[in-house]
Amino acid sequence: MFSWLRRMRPAPRIPDEAWQATLARYRFLAERSPADVDRLRELAAEFLRDKRFHGAHGFVISDEVALAIAAQAVLPVLHLKGGLDWYDDFVGVVVHPSEAVAQRTTVDSTGVVHEYEEIVAGEAMDRGPVMLSWQDVLASGATRDEGYNVVIHEFAHKIDMRGGSADGCPPLPRGFRGSSNSRDARAAWLAVMQPAYDTFREKIIVAERFGGEEPWLDAYGAQSTGEFFAVACEAYFVNRERLRSDFAELVLLFDEFFTPPGKR
Repeated sequence: MFSWLRRMRPAPRIPDEAWQATLARYRFLAERSPADVDRLRELAAEFLRDKRFHGAHGFVISDEVALAIAAQAVLPVLHLKGGLDWYDDFVGVVVHPSEAVAQRTTVDSTGVVHEYEEIVAGEAMDRGPVMLSWQDVLASGATRDEGYNVVIHEFAHKIDMRGGSADGCPPLPRGFRGSSNSRDARAAWLAVMQPAYDTFREKIIVAERFGGEEPWLDAYGAQSTGEFFAVACEAYFVNRERLRSDFAELVLLFDEFFTPPGKR
């Protein structure tokens, strides 16, 4: 699997045939500007050089698998200052053939510990590896209308976690939205993020309890602001116009964070 990349610095260009096949399968990558596509190719090569892929349950990591994940994983940091430094807290990417069962433990308000299992398509661990379902990664070439993309979802969590917990507010650059300090920057971010989340959560509740129309975004985003951030990021990068039709202010906020002035 691209073993030659790991031995070379700087990382060489990804072979044309492999890159074009990836762009053909994931059209939302190919539809970006030529400059963006070239930068994606460079970052994907660096990602492949620096990360280690592991197949779970006998799954074989092929060039197609590794490149598909790398090309989508680097999309959120395409224009962020620091680039792949946002992902420097981990090395491993674990790929399952399909959804996996994760063991969960929670403590309720009375102090009682509850253990249960959850079926997941991906998981990003704080200062740990990223787990992905290849079945869902592969499907992301066809699920852009629904704004679904498991790779972007999990790597959005990684970006969010750079500021601590995955709470829906990533570390913000100095002066974000005219702020003079990190507290004001966070307040400016949450002034948009929180109402968007509240609106989405209310729609999910109305749909589930009263038979209202279900939102097109993944209902999992109603779990928390952190999950809403990841779900919204999926849509932002694969179906921006549809997200803007529902959350115009949120898209503007994401534009300011993910695409700094001079890159838009």
